[in-house]
Amino acid sequence: MHRREFLIATAAGLSATSFIPKRAVAAPPLDRLAWWREARFGMFIHWGLYAILAGEWDGKTDYGEWIRNNARIPIGTYDRLVDRFNPVAFDAAEWMRMARQAGMRYVVTTTKHHDGFALFDSAVSAFDVMSTPFQRDIMRELATAARREGLRVGWYHSIMDWHHPDYLPRREWEVADRPAGDADMARYVRYLRAQVKELLTNYGDIGVMWFDGQWESTWTHEWGQALYDLCLELQPRTIVNNRVDVAPEGGTSTQLGASRAGDFGTPEQEIPATGMPGLDWESCITMNRNWGYNRADHDFKTTAQVIGLLTETASKGGNLLLNVGPTAEGRFPDESVQRLAELGEWMRVHSGAIYGTEASPFANPELHATRKGHRVHLFLPAWRPGDLTLPALKAPVTGAWLMSAHGHVPVPHRARSTYTRLTLPDQPTDERCSVLVLECSGPLE
Repeated sequence: MHRREFLIATAAGLSATSFIPKRAVAAPPLDRLAWWREARFGMFIHWGLYAILAGEWDGKTDYGEWIRNNARIPIGTYDRLVDRFNPVAFDAAEWMRMARQAGMRYVVTTTKHHDGFALFDSAVSAFDVMSTPFQRDIMRELATAARREGLRVGWYHSIMDWHHPDYLPRREWEVADRPAGDADMARYVRYLRAQVKELLTNYGDIGVMWFDGQWESTWTHEWGQALYDLCLELQPRTIVNNRVDVAPEGGTSTQLGASRAGDFGTPEQEIPATGMPGLDWESCITMNRNWGYNRADHDFKTTAQVIGLLTETASKGGNLLLNVGPTAEGRFPDESVQRLAELGEWMRVHSGAIYGTEASPFANPELHATRKGHRVHLFLPAWRPGDLTLPALKAPVTGAWLMSAHGHVPVPHRARSTYTRLTLPDQPTDERCSVLVLECSGPLE
């Protein structure tokens, strides 16, 4: 334990049998999710003590936020990072400004990752940012800055905890260093709930509670359902991801199950080939190979590739949660800053093809498009001038143009009963991804 004993949530009067509160009365799911569906694009931020090590341990440089586990760092050694955490360059206003200018509508930040370290002022733990030289509540600053930029606030919070004395199971490699002894998972759950209560009562309206680390056998559906209910009891309009609960039988942690808690699915590092029809979902994807900061990892996706991720997720009816891993000093990596700025340039012209849209009306999943009302937006990353033939839509096309920073660029078209043929100009309106708008004679349900 670091510096002082953990204060267990029993101080709040919770007993070992009180995990399941009275069922919360929540707003209808459609109302709770409406803003999130409209947004389509958010920023994920993975930040913590692991940023200090920058992905390197014992000469190996391929670690990320899992470095304590993957490099098998003893807890006493890892705890000493607390004394080194002092991100003097951290500027919440600058981070949130970059997110908003990139076209993002919400931000989800790691309040506590699997290593157990909290980036907020927690009354039930000393393993938090207030025990570092920095001594500033990072979550409070981010929440304030996000709202000033018009962004919704989201919290990532890990169910798994490699630091708390009551969390089970232990990693096999650390049994000698951290024997389980009298560890009590039920007591840990009280602590987990106490921190969630802090996050949902001390920081104003929270749009998203994003849980993770629920896949170990010690976590149960009953605890997951109760944690979901607690979130809605504290903030009836928040939305909660599916990783609050165990996976449905025979399924994976990315899925939703009819008998499982959670409002949306969470594919990770992938976009489902056909989306998740009939369900709400969000793909979380890194810009490079790691979630947490890795000094050696410069394998960043190009801006065109990131735009492709955004347009593909929107085309399939999902959201994109794009990750940034800040440095220990509190800066976004230069490559991330550049891509965010270039994303913003593209979004300032084309955001109408992303925000508030629904999945493509075309049966072919390779035709990336969105629809909104009477309009279809077709994404064209690979430009081919001349004739483009598309399957006919339920409502005939009555007009067509390309989005452009200088206004609409009309596109000649001919609508027939089985196809629509358009004639594209010699040059794209955007080298990374042009957007063709089809105006139809009626709605496209």
